[in-house]
Amino acid sequence: MIGKQIRMERIMNRENGRTLIVPMDHGVSAGPIPGLEDMKTAIGKVVDGGANAIVIHKGVVRTGHRGRGTDVGLIVHLSASTSLSPDPNSKVLVCTVEEAIKLGADGVSIHVNIGADDEKEMLKDFGEVSKQCQTWGMPLLAMMYTRGKKIKSESDVEVVKHAARVAAELGADLVKVSYTGSAESFRSVVEGCAVPVLIAGGEKAENDIDVLKNIKNCVLAGGGGVSIGRNVFQHEDPTRMIKAIKAIIHEDVSVEKAIAILEGKAKK
Repeated sequence: MIGKQIRMERIMNRENGRTLIVPMDHGVSAGPIPGLEDMKTAIGKVVDGGANAIVIHKGVVRTGHRGRGTDVGLIVHLSASTSLSPDPNSKVLVCTVEEAIKLGADGVSIHVNIGADDEKEMLKDFGEVSKQCQTWGMPLLAMMYTRGKKIKSESDVEVVKHAARVAAELGADLVKVSYTGSAESFRSVVEGCAVPVLIAGGEKAENDIDVLKNIKNCVLAGGGGVSIGRNVFQHEDPTRMIKAIKAIIHEDVSVEKAIAILEGKAKK
């Protein structure tokens, strides 16, 4: 479907099939956390760095639209829950694909917690959203996390492989999962999934080197890039951090070169 292809090219690099996505939907789950108090400013910083796309909720499309500068791919997040809920892992749909189209979205995303008590409801919603995306030619990013009583570790390669495969089998065009700790283990996740697999940025890291190394290993394993939030918008210089990550994903530079870019020491 040409419509989906065109939209995919707005949220990915059409030359290498990779992407750098910055999820900024945290306001619903956690409130106005540091880095996301002023959405226009926050969005501007990551766009200036060269992010391919951002993920935001429907209300922020209007209030966060800058109306200036470089354009960026828009992915509207359809899922929500709050940290104040008795069960934050229980995600519900708060937007539809048709709403996202009216808002000018290039893609939509959903969040599914595999292993959660109400996994079946989230999978049912996944199926319905996937059907709508197929009808409208809308790219679907599935954020697949492994959280529940049977899950001993969210980064265990076996459960991550399973989660990624679920997303591909239910019709996702892009899959976001936890990083499994090494290029070798993550390669098995990629090999078992028919669509591009992105790693999640996770909690704010103590140092930038570890973040950049994980992203490099993802690329070496054949991954499709990264969907990274707090380690970008909570960084002291989000724009420069995005530039460093972009260089790894789209220019295949080394971690050392990316660090030089981050520190402003890269040779022009």
